[in-house]
Amino acid sequence: MAIDLAKRFEGFHRVPRADPGRAHPYVCPAGYWTIGYGHLCDPNHPPITEVEADRYLADDLRIALTATLRYCPVLATEPESRLAAIVDFTFNLGAGRLQTSTLRRRVNQRDWPSAATELRRWVFGGGKVLPGLVTRREAEATCLLRAA
Repeated sequence: MAIDLAKRFEGFHRVPRADPGRAHPYVCPAGYWTIGYGHLCDPNHPPITEVEADRYLADDLRIALTATLRYCPVLATEPESRLAAIVDFTFNLGAGRLQTSTLRRRVNQRDWPSAATELRRWVFGGGKVLPGLVTRREAEATCLLRAA
C-alpha cells in the first residue's frame, strides 16, 4: 500500500522523448536531486529504467518502514493502511522529521484524528504551500483514518 502511495505522488519523472522509458535526475520541489520515484541522487546520476526505479523505491520504502516502526512501534499492530500512511510520510520527508514531530506523539498515543490533523500541516516546500503536498497529506490522512 505504501508503494501505491509513493508511486501516486512521486511519479516516474523526467522521461524525455529522445530517451523513452528512462528517467533522468531532476530537482524536486523541495530542492533535492532525485530520480525515478523520488530516490535521492547525485545530479550526474545516469538515467534509469522503470525497473531500476521500482528497485530504488522498494529499497527506500524498506528504509522508511524500518524508521517508521522504530519511532512509531504501535503501528506494528495497526491496520496496514495506517502503517502505509506514516511510511509514505517518512519516505517523503525523512525519518528525522518523523522522529521530532508531534505527528509521532499522536500516532504513538493512537490519537488518529489528531495524527491526521498533524499530517495535514506538512504541506510546505520552499516556504510556500505546495498543492501536491496538500493532496499527498490528505491521501495519507485518509489512509490513517480509514482503519478507525
